[in-house]
Amino acid sequence: MMPSASIRLQTPDDHAALISLNESAFGPGRFARTAYRVREGATGDPRLNLCAVRGGTIIGSVNFTPVTIGEVPGALLLGPIIIADGHKNLGYGLRLMLEGLERARNFDYKLVILVGDLPYYARAGFCATPHGQIVLPGPVDPARLLRAALMPGALDAFRGLVRGVRS
Repeated sequence: MMPSASIRLQTPDDHAALISLNESAFGPGRFARTAYRVREGATGDPRLNLCAVRGGTIIGSVNFTPVTIGEVPGALLLGPIIIADGHKNLGYGLRLMLEGLERARNFDYKLVILVGDLPYYARAGFCATPHGQIVLPGPVDPARLLRAALMPGALDAFRGLVRGVRS
């Protein structure tokens, strides 16, 4: 049975709670991560950034940042995805990802990439990226660079360096 929580778009009023959730999940070390560096200064797509709410409290969130790959637009970087302690392993992360991926597909994005563990993200349709096809601007274990095509053959259009899109 799926957990009882509502999934909704993030709002400006959620900012403080989301910052707190992020700090408790990842600590200050998050700023040094390569994926964070891609998102830094980039403009997120507010139509895709979601949160899970249970009992009036935000218990999880997922963000999607538009990126170019080899200067080709139409891709997203998923992350961070955060689930509050006490609510992990109950399906909230999967629900957030699946809802976000469906929204991204509806807004004509073609590919979503992330840095993460394949066994976890495979449940949402992610698989390994061919080594060297997509490159992040910093150190990343190639086995952790994952992708999900939102339309058949989407990966073929993307090759090269990932950069966050700035408005």
